[in-house]
Amino acid sequence: MSGGTIVTRTRTVIRYAWASPATLVGIMFSLIALTFGASARLVDGAIEVAGGRIDRCSSRLPRFLRFGAITFGHVIIGIDHAVLADARAHEQIHVRQYERWGVLFFPLYLGSSLLQLVQGRDPYLHNHFEREARALAALYRRRRMV
Repeated sequence: MSGGTIVTRTRTVIRYAWASPATLVGIMFSLIALTFGASARLVDGAIEVAGGRIDRCSSRLPRFLRFGAITFGHVIIGIDHAVLADARAHEQIHVRQYERWGVLFFPLYLGSSLLQLVQGRDPYLHNHFEREARALAALYRRRRMV
């Protein structure tokens, strides 16, 4: 094994470990979803869980908490696998954000949403992390088209 391979693997282990508290939250939600008929796949280093009763559960949440797809560390949960395929680039950016910020992502994301709310902006659309995910996912899609 070359020195570069060891460094790459070490960095990967560190990224996964740093994001692991959030991943554990995602695994807990996933286990519940799997119990109610969801299915799981491993895609691009993340566990994607979708289907079953996730759509029904999401639709019963208060409007501001509803989701088509949501990411917790290296776990992406979606209402169905078609939605996950459409949202994959965006949600993978969130995976990278968890790798960068670890468990700090939770309070930072919430803080960004609260700041936007206080400033009279939409707490989701104007959230720093959502804006970054939309921009990078769009850039990724444009590069794939070229």
